[in-house]
Amino acid sequence: MNKKQIISWCLFDFANSSYSAVIVAVIFQVYYINGIVGNAAGQGDLWWGRAISLSMLVVSVTSPFLGGIADYAGSRKRLLAVYTFTCIMSVAGFSLITPGAVVLGFFLIVLANIGMEGGLVFYNAFLPQIAPTEYQGRVSGWGFGVGYAGSILSLLIALPLAQTGRLSLVWPMVALFFAIFSLPALLFLPRDAPVAVSPFQAGIRGFQRALATLKELLQRREARKFLLAYLIYEDGVNTVIIFSSSLAATTFGFNQGELIGLFLAVQVTALVGAFILSKPTDIWGPKKVVILSLLLWTMVAVAAFFVQTKPQFWMIACTAGLGLGSVQAGTRAFFTQFVPSGREAEYFGVYALVGKSSAIAGPLVFGMISSTFRSQRPAILSIAAFFVIGLVLLIRVKGGGPNQAVITSP
Repeated sequence: MNKKQIISWCLFDFANSSYSAVIVAVIFQVYYINGIVGNAAGQGDLWWGRAISLSMLVVSVTSPFLGGIADYAGSRKRLLAVYTFTCIMSVAGFSLITPGAVVLGFFLIVLANIGMEGGLVFYNAFLPQIAPTEYQGRVSGWGFGVGYAGSILSLLIALPLAQTGRLSLVWPMVALFFAIFSLPALLFLPRDAPVAVSPFQAGIRGFQRALATLKELLQRREARKFLLAYLIYEDGVNTVIIFSSSLAATTFGFNQGELIGLFLAVQVTALVGAFILSKPTDIWGPKKVVILSLLLWTMVAVAAFFVQTKPQFWMIACTAGLGLGSVQAGTRAFFTQFVPSGREAEYFGVYALVGKSSAIAGPLVFGMISSTFRSQRPAILSIAAFFVIGLVLLIRVKGGGPNQAVITSP
């Protein structure tokens, strides 16, 4: 195992977490919604939801094709570089956005998010190449942990700039952070191997293989029911992530410093929740853990509709964080029970496709309801609806017990 490649791969997660934390989760989200568009009538939520949904639609539709290029055409590293550069330059271009520049901001957000999320297709594909099978789980975990560190560091750098009103310096900082710490991956990860297949042919082959795997999964009744439940409740989870800072700023009046503090606290509670429920996932089975997490999130969404003060919202947000890590980890553990031995990459490719597709409907629904009612509170209940529907569907799925073998029922 090449330690330089492992470190470089983990550092890429450290790098891109600056985008996830500062741009999507906390600072730019609020700046675009409230400062560029204006959110008194919910128009900011509407435009932000459109931008995220469109970008994720593009990524989800193209990812099987792009994955085929990565797998069969030997273009993995070059495409990772192209997508990373696209995201970095788009974020740097945020400096050109001024209040009222709604369309320019929309275009740059879509482009940046495509660069970020599309690049992860190639980044994830390096894991089996750089780590032996028996080390892939821990290497993946190292990347996840290093990514949290990147989120925290980038937010701590952005905090004094945001508090002093120097937002025009935040976007170049994120672009530079992303560029510097992604450089080792672009230098030291395995080189692209020349192959005879053209990128287009490889893309078609990858797309056909992804469709065949998806068709195979959908022909299995319990797997089909699970994927439908996952698609719906994960849409609720993604919508919370995408709009949480806007909700805190618009409805509850959080300033930039308070938003960053809230986000950091939620990250801590998410890690605590994932740790506390890791053993019960094995003992009780992942299905029970996911059900409990969805019940928690449903109660949180309903409670958020009624709360009025910042301290109350702090309690709600931190409680939600307890279910964030557990619902993600439990869902992934549940899905492994449907995966035949030796076909992990194919099946988790479909799993990723469904996960990315689940960030399309929720943000659109939230933005439309917020705009229609000129209030975010009714939109909060739409999130609860995603959790309830997904929960009802998941309860009907057989399996998910402790240490259960792969499900083979039709």
